[in-house]
Amino acid sequence: MPRLRLIQTVTAGVEPYLPHVPDGVMLCNARGVHDAGTAEWAVGAMIASLREFPAFVRAQEQGRWAYRHTGVLADSTVLILGYGSIGAALERRLAGFEVEVIRVARSARDGVHAEAELPDLLPRADVVVLLVPATAATKGMVDAAFLALMKDGALLVNAARGPVVDTGALLAELESGRLRAALDVTDPEPLPEGHPLWKAPHLLITPHVAGSTPASTRRALVYVEAQLRRLHDGRPLTNIISGGY
Repeated sequence: MPRLRLIQTVTAGVEPYLPHVPDGVMLCNARGVHDAGTAEWAVGAMIASLREFPAFVRAQEQGRWAYRHTGVLADSTVLILGYGSIGAALERRLAGFEVEVIRVARSARDGVHAEAELPDLLPRADVVVLLVPATAATKGMVDAAFLALMKDGALLVNAARGPVVDTGALLAELESGRLRAALDVTDPEPLPEGHPLWKAPHLLITPHVAGSTPASTRRALVYVEAQLRRLHDGRPLTNIISGGY
């Protein structure tokens, strides 16, 4: 494709494409397209996990009235790791749930903590939501040491990428009963039949569906059309990937 000028993804993550982008070709992602779907999934995953919906569904299938008290999102502290456009969308959706939000990004800015502060912040969080991109720096960042800093009974929500989390370390925490998790992404992915994550306690798994919604499709079409018009008219493009993605 000697005339190739632009690669435009319809995803926010671009890690599969980066190794294949020729010199002189611009790469743009679709930052913002999946904000609504991913943020909505994260809220749903929190509520489903804390209110133990999967256990009640299993009881329903067995015809059992399994009354018990559950956890709740109200009055909890939610730490958003990777506070970008999806993180902001998530915080807007959490506004009515009476929670405290801790924002964390790679570097500090007004109202947002730096990743370097995580050792002091993680012990405060009841829920930790992962929204970081998949990069060499984030691969395995949620390791045994990271998980050990989370408080007993805390919930880990991964709406980022599977390799961000050390699967073995997470399994150990789940099997001990100390932590809970909700994963839309896994490592490996797709999760193969027989993998121990399938039977891990205190875990909700969905098959990478957070952004797979009609809203994302509609917004992707609108965004790509607008981007093509910018290209045609010679105007600056948006969401250009460069430097330290």
